[in-house]
Amino acid sequence: MPVPLTPRERAHLKARAHPLEPIVHVGHHGVTDTVVAEIDRALTAHELIKIRIGGTDRDAREAMGDDVCARTDAVAVQRVGKVLVLWRPRPEATPAAG
Repeated sequence: MPVPLTPRERAHLKARAHPLEPIVHVGHHGVTDTVVAEIDRALTAHELIKIRIGGTDRDAREAMGDDVCARTDAVAVQRVGKVLVLWRPRPEATPAAG
């Protein structure tokens, strides 16, 4: 379940995301398992990323963005045109067994 964001947290994340470039592009094949795996890897590594969703239909792009959020357990921080800013907190470090 994604963590809900307060308006202050959302504004802070938007400011952090401003200089970022989209690192994953969702093409005409849509949200495939490979794309979801790449977004998941990027979120684990960076916590805050931008993705670009192609297509001309606004409703379809929004549905794809919602699908990505649901499948990666991420929060949509901001949507501007074809660009979606995603955030997911880094997993807590588990103590070494022993």
